[in-house]
Amino acid sequence: MTARMAEEPLLTMRGIVKQFPGVRALDGVDLDVAAGEVHCLLGQNGAGKSTLIKVLAGAHRPDSGEIVWAGERASFGSPQAADAAGIATIYQELDLVPGLSVAENVVLGHEPARLGFTRPRDAENLARTLLRRLGHPEIPPRRELGRLSAAGQQVVSMARALARDARLIVMDEPSAVLDPEEVRNLFRVIRELTADGVAVVYISHRLEEIREIGDRVTVLKDGRSVARNLPARTTPTADVIRLMTGRTIEYVFPERPETPPGDVVLEVDGLARAGEFADVSFTVRAGEIVGLAGLVGSGRSEILETVYGARKASAGTVRVRGSALRPGSVPAAVRAGMGLAPEERKSQGLLMGEPVFRNVSLSALARFARFGFLTADAELPAAGAITAQLDVRPADATRPVRTLSGGNQQKVVLARWLLQGCSILLLDEPTRGVDVGARSEIYGLIQRLSAEGAAIVLVSSEVPEVLGLADRVLVVREGRVVHEAPSAELDEGRVLDLVMESLDESSKERAGHE
Repeated sequence: MTARMAEEPLLTMRGIVKQFPGVRALDGVDLDVAAGEVHCLLGQNGAGKSTLIKVLAGAHRPDSGEIVWAGERASFGSPQAADAAGIATIYQELDLVPGLSVAENVVLGHEPARLGFTRPRDAENLARTLLRRLGHPEIPPRRELGRLSAAGQQVVSMARALARDARLIVMDEPSAVLDPEEVRNLFRVIRELTADGVAVVYISHRLEEIREIGDRVTVLKDGRSVARNLPARTTPTADVIRLMTGRTIEYVFPERPETPPGDVVLEVDGLARAGEFADVSFTVRAGEIVGLAGLVGSGRSEILETVYGARKASAGTVRVRGSALRPGSVPAAVRAGMGLAPEERKSQGLLMGEPVFRNVSLSALARFARFGFLTADAELPAAGAITAQLDVRPADATRPVRTLSGGNQQKVVLARWLLQGCSILLLDEPTRGVDVGARSEIYGLIQRLSAEGAAIVLVSSEVPEVLGLADRVLVVREGRVVHEAPSAELDEGRVLDLVMESLDESSKERAGHE
């Protein structure tokens, strides 16, 4: 802990209470953050982390409690007030404008101007400087934000926070869509910021990140701070998990019964999509889990979406039980028994304003229609039964799906395809943004579905997750499968060597030119 961190805290939050109709989201939370430190905020989904940072950012007004900022009592009545005080927030659900350019998003609300006129060139120069600092000089400041990948948009959100010249930056799951090299860049920037006295509140479900970048930890559970100011690097992981969940959870994968897989149900042969990936071939048997490992941008998600028909292949075939699927046809894939849990479940997989039962029945609406009209009387019992089977909580299928935690939202996506009777499941980042307790449940659910005969293709940015769940692993690099092996024959170091090989080669090539 630096000398700076031993001084009076930059931020003190005491006894923060926030109540919503029927829910006490915060029940007397305490938090201290010092200048120049990385203070990690941990807790399961629904523990109150998001509500707390929205109170700090001025998006919610606390019902009671006290905030002291830079030695003075403060009340941030709006996001603009918090921003003006020097508090910047990078939300997990990015608050960017897809139709604007990268540069316009970076300076949004703080547009450089002279004599009443905005100066786009100054905005572009600032964006270019910040993107270079973040290790992404290749992102063009004039490009429309919506054309960037999820990882690219996350980088722009970080650049926007840096442009504020903030004294405290809140980062909510900033690494969720970043590959290992991008995470290293992020940590480098965080260390530069804290060396300059900037405070960082860092939220992540990846406990190994907390140990690497954090200084102190505050743990929330059920809207209360159950532990404060724990040393991030030396507090045992088991203790952190026990504080978060109230029980002991081994952060490992359930043992699978050694049953031989069944017949081949999914065949992908020479699949390609111009500019994204080429010559991808693999098979999946009933009861088998095949994992795709690779960096963000390697083509993993595009392969899954093309197999599913959400993207049209430029070459190759996809067969289910020997019958070729029509390229680019999602209905054909669904009729064949295939379902996709997409990478961005909130924007691509769920109707956030609709109730749980409607989200579950979405793929099978024809079953619940009478004379052309949907009937909740038919939908609700069927959806309720399948969500109860998956232990979706709260056990209320009429509840809006946006009120559920990330782990339970993921279960709703899976419930949809189980209700449809899908026997082939394509899972893209199934535990992104999901806490350690819910991860354990989802791992068990995936393995249970496999044991019951489902053929599963899994994409994850976390190599231990791929190795822990999959029977076989395909390593994807720059749009091609460069290695295939049983997971038992691989370890994390070997997989990372394979996915990073081209980066190492390009680094050597650049060094040779310098």
